[in-house]
Amino acid sequence: MQLARGPASGEAAAASPISGPAAIQISRIMRPDDANIAGNVHGGTILKMIEEAGAIISTRHCNSQSGERCVAALARVERTDFLSPMCIGEVAHVSAEITYTSKHSVEVQVHVESENILTGAKRVTNKATLWYVPLSLNNVNKVLEVPPIQFAEKAQEEEGRRRYEEQKLERLETKERNGDVIMPVINPEPYTVGYSQSSLIHLVGPSDCTMHGFVHGGVTMKLMDEVAGIVAARHCKTNIVTASVDAINFHEKIKKGSVITISGRMTFTSNKSMEIEVFVDADPFVDESQERYRAVSAFFTYVSLSKEGRPLPVPQLVVETEDEKRRFEEGKGRYLQTKAKRQAQTQPLTQQ
Repeated sequence: MQLARGPASGEAAAASPISGPAAIQISRIMRPDDANIAGNVHGGTILKMIEEAGAIISTRHCNSQSGERCVAALARVERTDFLSPMCIGEVAHVSAEITYTSKHSVEVQVHVESENILTGAKRVTNKATLWYVPLSLNNVNKVLEVPPIQFAEKAQEEEGRRRYEEQKLERLETKERNGDVIMPVINPEPYTVGYSQSSLIHLVGPSDCTMHGFVHGGVTMKLMDEVAGIVAARHCKTNIVTASVDAINFHEKIKKGSVITISGRMTFTSNKSMEIEVFVDADPFVDESQERYRAVSAFFTYVSLSKEGRPLPVPQLVVETEDEKRRFEEGKGRYLQTKAKRQAQTQPLTQQ
Protein backbone atom coordinates (compact mmCIF):
# COMPACT_ATOMS: atom_id res chain seq x y z
CA MET A 1 0.00 0.00 0.00
CA GLN A 2 1.31 3.44 -0.92
CA LEU A 3 0.43 6.62 0.95
CA ALA A 4 1.10 9.91 -0.79
CA ARG A 5 0.65 13.47 0.42
CA GLY A 6 0.22 16.39 -1.89
CA PRO A 7 -2.39 18.46 -3.70
CA ALA A 8 -5.20 16.62 -5.41
CA SER A 9 -5.00 16.51 -9.18
CA GLY A 10 -7.24 18.16 -11.75
CA GLU A 11 -10.35 20.17 -11.00
CA ALA A 12 -10.75 18.78 -7.46
CA ALA A 13 -7.58 20.55 -6.32
CA ALA A 14 -8.60 23.88 -7.84
CA ALA A 15 -11.99 23.81 -6.11
CA SER A 16 -10.69 22.71 -2.70
CA PRO A 17 -11.79 25.08 0.10
CA ILE A 18 -9.29 23.70 2.59
CA SER A 19 -6.48 25.65 4.11
CA GLY A 20 -4.67 23.07 6.21
CA PRO A 21 -3.61 19.45 5.69
CA ALA A 22 -3.00 18.39 2.10
CA ALA A 23 -5.20 15.83 0.40
CA ILE A 24 -3.95 12.26 0.55
CA GLN A 25 -4.01 9.31 -1.82
CA ILE A 26 -3.79 5.60 -1.05
CA SER A 27 -2.93 3.24 -3.91
CA ARG A 28 -3.00 -0.54 -4.01
CA ILE A 29 -3.14 -3.23 -6.66
CA MET A 30 -6.20 -5.49 -6.51
CA ARG A 31 -5.36 -9.13 -5.77
CA PRO A 32 -7.37 -12.35 -6.27
CA ASP A 33 -8.39 -12.46 -2.60
CA ASP A 34 -9.98 -8.99 -3.04
CA ALA A 35 -12.46 -10.26 -5.63
CA ASN A 36 -15.28 -12.73 -6.22
CA ILE A 37 -15.04 -15.81 -8.47
CA ALA A 38 -15.80 -13.68 -11.54
CA GLY A 39 -12.85 -11.37 -10.85
CA ASN A 40 -14.89 -8.36 -9.69
CA VAL A 41 -13.46 -6.65 -6.61
CA HIS A 42 -15.73 -6.86 -3.55
CA GLY A 43 -17.47 -3.62 -2.66
CA GLY A 44 -16.38 -4.17 0.94
CA THR A 45 -12.72 -4.08 -0.12
CA ILE A 46 -13.24 -0.67 -1.72
CA LEU A 47 -15.25 0.59 1.28
CA LYS A 48 -12.42 -0.47 3.61
CA MET A 49 -9.86 1.49 1.54
CA ILE A 50 -12.19 4.51 1.47
CA GLU A 51 -12.50 4.44 5.26
CA GLU A 52 -8.75 4.06 5.76
CA ALA A 53 -8.09 7.19 3.70
CA GLY A 54 -10.81 9.10 5.56
CA ALA A 55 -9.50 8.03 8.96
CA ILE A 56 -5.94 9.08 8.12
CA ILE A 57 -6.74 12.57 6.86
CA SER A 58 -9.34 13.36 9.55
CA THR A 59 -7.13 12.11 12.40
CA ARG A 60 -4.19 14.07 10.98
CA HIS A 61 -6.32 17.23 10.75
CA CYS A 62 -7.75 16.89 14.26
CA ASN A 63 -4.19 16.61 15.63
CA SER A 64 -2.84 19.51 13.56
CA GLN A 65 -2.96 21.91 16.51
CA SER A 66 -1.42 21.67 19.96
CA GLY A 67 -3.60 20.08 22.61
CA GLU A 68 -5.06 16.73 23.56
CA ARG A 69 -4.30 13.92 21.09
CA CYS A 70 -7.17 12.05 19.44
CA VAL A 71 -8.22 9.44 16.88
CA ALA A 72 -11.01 10.18 14.40
CA ALA A 73 -13.85 7.63 14.60
CA LEU A 74 -16.24 6.98 11.71
CA ALA A 75 -19.80 8.08 12.47
CA ARG A 76 -21.54 7.88 9.09
CA VAL A 77 -21.00 7.13 5.42
CA GLU A 78 -23.35 8.88 3.02
CA ARG A 79 -24.85 7.01 0.10
CA THR A 80 -22.13 5.84 -2.28
CA ASP A 81 -22.57 4.47 -5.79
CA PHE A 82 -20.24 1.93 -7.36
CA LEU A 83 -20.03 3.54 -10.78
CA SER A 84 -17.92 0.85 -12.42
CA PRO A 85 -16.66 -2.59 -11.31
CA MET A 86 -12.97 -2.91 -10.47
CA CYS A 87 -11.07 -6.04 -11.50
CA ILE A 88 -8.12 -8.12 -10.34
CA GLY A 89 -4.82 -6.58 -11.48
CA GLU A 90 -6.09 -3.01 -11.59
CA VAL A 91 -4.69 -0.38 -9.23
CA ALA A 92 -7.11 1.45 -6.95
CA HIS A 93 -6.24 5.10 -6.26
CA VAL A 94 -8.23 6.42 -3.28
CA SER A 95 -8.05 10.22 -2.85
CA ALA A 96 -9.45 11.97 0.23
CA GLU A 97 -9.85 15.60 1.30
CA ILE A 98 -11.64 17.44 4.09
CA THR A 99 -14.55 19.52 2.81
CA TYR A 100 -16.29 20.69 5.99
CA THR A 101 -15.76 20.85 9.75
CA SER A 102 -18.26 21.54 12.52
CA LYS A 103 -17.33 21.94 16.17
CA HIS A 104 -17.13 18.18 16.75
CA SER A 105 -17.14 16.51 13.32
CA VAL A 106 -15.22 16.32 10.05
CA GLU A 107 -16.62 15.74 6.57
CA VAL A 108 -14.28 13.87 4.21
CA GLN A 109 -14.98 13.42 0.51
CA VAL A 110 -13.30 10.48 -1.21
CA HIS A 111 -12.85 9.62 -4.90
CA VAL A 112 -11.77 6.19 -6.10
CA GLU A 113 -10.15 5.73 -9.49
CA SER A 114 -9.07 2.45 -11.07
CA GLU A 115 -6.03 2.22 -13.33
CA ASN A 116 -5.20 -0.48 -15.84
CA ILE A 117 -1.42 -0.49 -15.51
CA LEU A 118 -1.04 -2.35 -18.82
CA THR A 119 -2.85 0.24 -20.93
CA GLY A 120 -2.77 3.29 -18.64
CA ALA A 121 -6.55 3.66 -18.89
CA LYS A 122 -8.24 5.19 -15.82
CA ARG A 123 -11.86 5.54 -14.74
CA VAL A 124 -13.73 6.78 -11.65
CA THR A 125 -15.34 3.88 -9.79
CA ASN A 126 -16.59 5.44 -6.54
CA LYS A 127 -17.38 8.70 -4.81
CA ALA A 128 -18.15 8.79 -1.10
CA THR A 129 -18.70 11.22 1.76
CA LEU A 130 -17.78 10.22 5.32
CA TRP A 131 -18.24 11.89 8.70
CA TYR A 132 -15.79 11.47 11.59
CA VAL A 133 -15.68 12.59 15.22
CA PRO A 134 -12.39 13.02 17.17
CA LEU A 135 -12.19 10.88 20.33
CA SER A 136 -9.60 11.61 23.00
CA LEU A 137 -6.81 9.04 23.38
CA ASN A 138 -7.06 9.49 27.15
CA ASN A 139 -10.85 9.16 27.38
CA VAL A 140 -12.71 7.41 24.57
CA ASN A 141 -16.02 8.92 25.66
CA LYS A 142 -14.70 12.47 25.28
CA VAL A 143 -15.30 14.14 21.91
CA LEU A 144 -12.77 16.87 21.20
CA GLU A 145 -13.19 20.06 19.20
CA VAL A 146 -12.16 20.07 15.54
CA PRO A 147 -9.78 22.70 14.15
CA PRO A 148 -11.76 24.81 11.63
CA ILE A 149 -10.89 24.98 7.95
CA GLN A 150 -10.87 28.07 5.75
CA PHE A 151 -13.23 28.32 2.77
CA ALA A 152 -12.49 30.15 -0.46
CA GLU A 153 -16.14 31.26 -0.67
CA LYS A 154 -18.93 31.74 1.87
CA ALA A 155 -21.28 29.66 -0.29
CA GLN A 156 -19.05 26.60 0.16
CA GLU A 157 -19.25 26.91 3.93
CA GLU A 158 -23.05 27.32 3.83
CA GLU A 159 -23.43 24.28 1.58
CA GLY A 160 -21.26 22.25 3.95
CA ARG A 161 -23.34 23.33 6.92
CA ARG A 162 -26.50 22.21 5.09
CA ARG A 163 -24.99 18.76 4.49
CA TYR A 164 -23.97 18.56 8.15
CA GLU A 165 -27.47 19.37 9.43
CA GLU A 166 -29.09 16.87 7.03
CA GLN A 167 -26.87 13.95 8.02
CA LYS A 168 -27.26 14.76 11.71
CA LEU A 169 -31.06 14.57 11.41
CA GLU A 170 -30.98 11.36 9.36
CA ARG A 171 -28.69 9.65 11.87
CA LEU A 172 -31.18 10.34 14.66
CA GLU A 173 -34.13 9.10 12.59
CA THR A 174 -32.31 5.89 11.64
CA LYS A 175 -31.36 5.09 15.21
CA GLU A 176 -35.00 5.35 16.33
CA ARG A 177 -36.15 2.57 13.95
CA ASN A 178 -33.37 0.11 14.71
CA GLY A 179 -35.25 -2.47 16.77
CA ASP A 180 -35.71 -5.27 14.24
CA VAL A 181 -34.06 -8.67 14.56
CA ILE A 182 -33.72 -11.48 12.03
CA MET A 183 -35.25 -14.80 13.09
CA PRO A 184 -34.48 -18.15 11.40
CA VAL A 185 -37.13 -19.61 9.12
CA ILE A 186 -37.80 -23.36 8.93
CA ASN A 187 -37.92 -24.78 5.37
CA PRO A 188 -38.29 -21.43 3.57
CA GLU A 189 -39.55 -21.30 0.00
CA PRO A 190 -37.24 -20.01 -2.79
CA TYR A 191 -37.23 -16.25 -3.39
CA THR A 192 -38.74 -15.50 0.02
CA VAL A 193 -37.03 -13.26 2.57
CA GLY A 194 -36.29 -16.22 4.81
CA TYR A 195 -34.70 -18.22 2.00
CA SER A 196 -31.79 -15.82 1.41
CA GLN A 197 -31.37 -14.15 4.79
CA SER A 198 -27.89 -14.70 6.24
CA SER A 199 -25.81 -13.98 9.32
CA LEU A 200 -22.11 -13.97 10.14
CA ILE A 201 -20.63 -14.12 13.64
CA HIS A 202 -17.22 -12.53 14.22
CA LEU A 203 -15.04 -12.21 17.32
CA VAL A 204 -13.41 -8.77 17.36
CA GLY A 205 -9.64 -9.13 17.66
CA PRO A 206 -6.77 -6.66 18.00
CA SER A 207 -6.15 -6.50 14.23
CA ASP A 208 -9.73 -5.25 13.75
CA CYS A 209 -9.30 -2.29 16.08
CA THR A 210 -8.00 1.26 16.38
CA MET A 211 -5.60 2.51 19.04
CA HIS A 212 -8.64 2.93 21.28
CA GLY A 213 -9.43 -0.77 21.08
CA PHE A 214 -12.61 -0.25 19.03
CA VAL A 215 -13.40 -1.72 15.62
CA HIS A 216 -12.30 0.17 12.50
CA GLY A 217 -15.31 1.34 10.49
CA GLY A 218 -13.77 -0.12 7.35
CA VAL A 219 -13.56 -3.61 8.91
CA THR A 220 -17.24 -3.46 9.82
CA MET A 221 -18.27 -2.28 6.34
CA LYS A 222 -16.27 -5.07 4.68
CA LEU A 223 -18.08 -7.68 6.79
CA MET A 224 -21.45 -6.06 6.04
CA ASP A 225 -20.78 -6.17 2.30
CA GLU A 226 -19.79 -9.84 2.59
CA VAL A 227 -23.09 -10.74 4.25
CA ALA A 228 -25.12 -8.63 1.81
CA GLY A 229 -23.35 -10.35 -1.08
CA ILE A 230 -24.27 -13.78 0.30
CA VAL A 231 -27.92 -12.73 0.56
CA ALA A 232 -27.93 -11.45 -3.03
CA ALA A 233 -26.18 -14.56 -4.38
CA ARG A 234 -28.58 -16.88 -2.56
CA HIS A 235 -31.54 -15.03 -4.01
CA CYS A 236 -30.54 -15.00 -7.69
CA LYS A 237 -27.76 -17.67 -7.86
CA THR A 238 -25.64 -15.66 -10.32
CA ASN A 239 -22.58 -13.42 -10.21
CA ILE A 240 -23.50 -10.33 -8.21
CA VAL A 241 -21.76 -6.99 -7.61
CA THR A 242 -22.37 -4.09 -5.24
CA ALA A 243 -24.17 -1.27 -7.06
CA SER A 244 -24.57 1.20 -4.18
CA VAL A 245 -24.72 1.53 -0.42
CA ASP A 246 -27.27 3.73 1.27
CA ALA A 247 -26.13 5.76 4.26
CA ILE A 248 -24.22 3.63 6.79
CA ASN A 249 -24.85 4.82 10.34
CA PHE A 250 -22.49 3.91 13.17
CA HIS A 251 -24.70 4.17 16.25
CA GLU A 252 -22.39 2.77 18.92
CA LYS A 253 -18.71 1.82 19.20
CA ILE A 254 -17.75 -1.88 19.16
CA LYS A 255 -15.07 -2.87 21.67
CA LYS A 256 -12.26 -5.38 21.21
CA GLY A 257 -13.31 -8.79 22.52
CA SER A 258 -16.96 -8.31 21.55
CA VAL A 259 -18.82 -10.86 19.48
CA ILE A 260 -20.61 -9.18 16.59
CA THR A 261 -23.44 -10.63 14.51
CA ILE A 262 -23.80 -9.19 11.02
CA SER A 263 -27.28 -9.96 9.66
CA GLY A 264 -28.73 -9.35 6.21
CA ARG A 265 -32.14 -9.78 4.60
CA MET A 266 -33.71 -8.90 1.29
CA THR A 267 -36.14 -6.00 1.48
CA PHE A 268 -36.92 -5.06 -2.13
CA THR A 269 -36.30 -6.15 -5.71
CA SER A 270 -36.77 -4.21 -8.93
CA ASN A 271 -36.34 -5.73 -12.37
CA LYS A 272 -32.53 -5.51 -12.19
CA SER A 273 -31.56 -4.71 -8.61
CA MET A 274 -31.87 -6.03 -5.06
CA GLU A 275 -31.92 -4.04 -1.82
CA ILE A 276 -30.55 -5.79 1.27
CA GLU A 277 -30.84 -4.47 4.80
CA VAL A 278 -27.76 -5.18 6.90
CA PHE A 279 -27.23 -4.47 10.57
CA VAL A 280 -24.56 -5.26 13.12
CA ASP A 281 -25.35 -6.27 16.69
CA ALA A 282 -22.60 -6.33 19.31
CA ASP A 283 -22.43 -8.60 22.35
CA PRO A 284 -19.81 -7.39 24.86
CA PHE A 285 -18.53 -10.91 25.55
CA VAL A 286 -16.13 -9.89 28.35
CA ASP A 287 -18.36 -7.21 29.88
CA GLU A 288 -21.42 -8.76 31.51
CA SER A 289 -22.68 -5.36 32.65
CA GLN A 290 -23.56 -4.32 29.08
CA GLU A 291 -26.33 -5.94 27.06
CA ARG A 292 -26.38 -6.73 23.33
CA TYR A 293 -26.91 -3.59 21.25
CA ARG A 294 -27.37 -2.40 17.65
CA ALA A 295 -24.09 -0.87 16.47
CA VAL A 296 -24.40 -0.26 12.71
CA SER A 297 -27.11 -0.32 10.02
CA ALA A 298 -27.32 0.24 6.27
CA PHE A 299 -28.97 -0.78 2.99
CA PHE A 300 -26.89 -2.34 0.20
CA THR A 301 -28.02 -2.56 -3.43
CA TYR A 302 -26.74 -5.33 -5.71
CA VAL A 303 -27.16 -6.19 -9.37
CA SER A 304 -26.98 -9.57 -11.06
CA LEU A 305 -24.52 -10.00 -13.94
CA SER A 306 -24.06 -12.55 -16.71
CA LYS A 307 -20.68 -14.17 -17.47
CA GLU A 308 -20.16 -11.36 -20.00
CA GLY A 309 -20.79 -8.74 -17.30
CA ARG A 310 -24.23 -7.70 -18.55
CA PRO A 311 -27.16 -6.99 -16.17
CA LEU A 312 -29.57 -9.89 -15.71
CA PRO A 313 -33.21 -9.80 -14.57
CA VAL A 314 -33.59 -10.32 -10.81
CA PRO A 315 -36.18 -12.85 -9.51
CA GLN A 316 -39.05 -11.05 -7.83
CA LEU A 317 -38.95 -11.16 -4.03
CA VAL A 318 -41.87 -13.08 -2.50
CA VAL A 319 -43.12 -11.20 0.58
CA GLU A 320 -45.28 -13.10 3.05
CA THR A 321 -45.78 -11.15 6.28
CA GLU A 322 -47.10 -7.66 6.89
CA ASP A 323 -43.66 -6.51 8.06
CA GLU A 324 -42.08 -7.84 4.86
CA LYS A 325 -44.70 -6.03 2.77
CA ARG A 326 -44.03 -2.81 4.69
CA ARG A 327 -40.27 -3.12 4.22
CA PHE A 328 -40.79 -3.87 0.51
CA GLU A 329 -42.82 -0.67 0.05
CA GLU A 330 -40.23 1.35 1.97
CA GLY A 331 -37.50 -0.10 -0.25
CA LYS A 332 -39.55 0.69 -3.33
CA GLY A 333 -39.80 4.28 -2.13
CA ARG A 334 -36.02 4.54 -1.74
CA TYR A 335 -35.55 2.97 -5.18
CA LEU A 336 -37.93 5.41 -6.88
CA GLN A 337 -36.41 8.36 -5.05
CA THR A 338 -32.90 7.40 -6.19
CA LYS A 339 -34.13 6.81 -9.74
CA ALA A 340 -35.74 10.25 -9.82
CA LYS A 341 -32.52 11.90 -8.59
CA ARG A 342 -30.48 10.20 -11.30
CA GLN A 343 -32.93 11.27 -13.99
CA ALA A 344 -32.81 14.84 -12.68
CA GLN A 345 -29.01 14.80 -12.85
CA THR A 346 -28.86 13.44 -16.41
CA GLN A 347 -31.74 15.48 -17.85
CA PRO A 348 -29.82 18.77 -18.20
CA LEU A 349 -27.06 16.90 -20.06
CA THR A 350 -29.51 15.44 -22.60
CA GLN A 351 -31.05 18.84 -23.21
CA GLN A 352 -27.73 20.46 -24.12
